[in-house]
Amino acid sequence: MKIGIYGGTFDPPHLGHMAAAAQVKDLLGLDKLILVPAKQPPHKALDAISAPAEDRLRMTRLMADGIAPPGSVTADDRELTRAGKSYTADTVEALAAQYPDDEFWLVMGSDMFLSFHTWYAPQRICAAAGLCGFARAAGEGIAPLEKQAAYLAQAFGARTEVLALPEVVDVSSTQVRELLKSGDLQDAEGLLWSQVFGYILRRGLYGVTVDLAHLPDDQLRAVSYSMMYAKRIPHVQGTEEEAVKLARRWGADVDRARRAAILHDCTKYYTVEEHFAVCQRYGVELDELERQSEKLLHAKTGAALACHIFGEPREVQAAIYYHTTGKGDMTLLEKIIYLADYMEPHRDFPGVERLRELAYTDLDAAVALGCEMSIAEMKEKGRAVHPNTQAALDSLRH
Repeated sequence: MKIGIYGGTFDPPHLGHMAAAAQVKDLLGLDKLILVPAKQPPHKALDAISAPAEDRLRMTRLMADGIAPPGSVTADDRELTRAGKSYTADTVEALAAQYPDDEFWLVMGSDMFLSFHTWYAPQRICAAAGLCGFARAAGEGIAPLEKQAAYLAQAFGARTEVLALPEVVDVSSTQVRELLKSGDLQDAEGLLWSQVFGYILRRGLYGVTVDLAHLPDDQLRAVSYSMMYAKRIPHVQGTEEEAVKLARRWGADVDRARRAAILHDCTKYYTVEEHFAVCQRYGVELDELERQSEKLLHAKTGAALACHIFGEPREVQAAIYYHTTGKGDMTLLEKIIYLADYMEPHRDFPGVERLRELAYTDLDAAVALGCEMSIAEMKEKGRAVHPNTQAALDSLRH
């Protein structure tokens, strides 16, 4: 396997890092690319408002998760857990020893590539991995990189590759930090992967201060996305799209439908322990079936966060709370979120087209059909049907 190593402070990881990582992976023909956040880089001091190491790691993982195909780019914490300064030689040798049958390449931007000969133990690095330098600044030529590559090959016996990236996002972490510190969130958002931006808002990094209970829609989206894997985002986007359309069709509050949809899966990837902790903190009572099903738990904890963290009204909280099971005598918004989650454009299962047709002609009939389909699915899988789902169906039949 051909593996790339791309190190940096990632403080924060931005769209320049993301574009470079994706393109280098493809141009160099890597099977896997490992991003390695540095704890304390030997060549520079971290900014006074730098994010803590654990936050930089989590942001880097969020960015890596957004690079296709899923799992091809990962983040490694070895430099963050190792004492002292983060020397690339130690990292490259450790990875090469861990995967002795794989071919390693250290990838770096032009500034690092041109100064490589001044690094700590360059001979050790070249013995363990090839060197790939890429031009990433707008208008930057590769002639200096090619000259440096020839020198490194002669001086250290290095295997070298030089790449000119076809698409460049010319941005620095320093620039992003300054925008965030100054409160220019709109410009900063345009330079960050949505999940990373949301994470920064949620954690209050780089001097950012926002009121999570009064976020505008775009920031609420980013924060919600930061709590889930990238593969889940299209579903949440589809649910929001469908919820807005249904709200307009049936005269519900569009803003509340939108925000309920944005948040409905925000705790989808919580561990069981995290779900239980949220329930205990906010007094959410669970029945025995809910305690045994992570699929049911996320609706309860998502509703709790919507209310207590994001300041959403009780109507939105209830729509999220019942979006998985439904309940007897559902409100209009509860029906809309239940259906939007069930039949959003990315859903594909037998009967979904009939469900979509009914949703815009007979809302109650559509919800009843959804309940029937859910009950049939649970029985087919040998799983218990939640009483709320049966109660929803019974109330719609009378």
